[in-house]
Amino acid sequence: MKEAPKSTAAAVNRLTEVLTRLPGIGPKSAQRLAYHLLKASDEQVKDLAEALVAVKQKTQRCRICCNITDAEICSICSSPVRDQSRICVVEQPQDMLTLEHTGIYKGVYHVLHGAISPAEGVGSADIRIAELMTRLESGAVAEIILATNANVEGETTAMYLQRLIAPLGVKVTRLARGLPFGGEIEYADDVTLSRAMENRQEF
Repeated sequence: MKEAPKSTAAAVNRLTEVLTRLPGIGPKSAQRLAYHLLKASDEQVKDLAEALVAVKQKTQRCRICCNITDAEICSICSSPVRDQSRICVVEQPQDMLTLEHTGIYKGVYHVLHGAISPAEGVGSADIRIAELMTRLESGAVAEIILATNANVEGETTAMYLQRLIAPLGVKVTRLARGLPFGGEIEYADDVTLSRAMENRQEF
């Protein structure tokens, strides 16, 4: 990848280099952001810096579902109106937010924080599968909805979970194929996700 020209200011080059570590930010985009921040007011830059520090210091994983929250138990897990007997398993917190936006699902979630990917050295112990299995020990869960992404890693993870959960007598379903193979939950539109959730199939 061709690098953006270097600035004569070391601090700008340092900021540009740090910004390129963010997903989807190439050298030129990083440079544009760096110069935008350079022109911003001290107050705007301070707000950004404080927000970055706060997101690391004031968030944690929900003790139950592993979603990102600012409390020990997230608002979905603690809600008295959510169906606690139905757990939708997703790869990332962004996937959960996308499904929530449809307004169709009234159960709870479990966030894996990744997917099994031998090629990248990610195994079952590297994602939040153990925590999911602990939740099933209560016997109160009637259905697990596997909403992993429709790609090789997502399918591998779904098949692994199905083999683990099936012997427990818990119903395991998978989102319907309204989602194209290779697609990611985070980028699916509301209509597609709603249909996939409504037409989920037993796995």
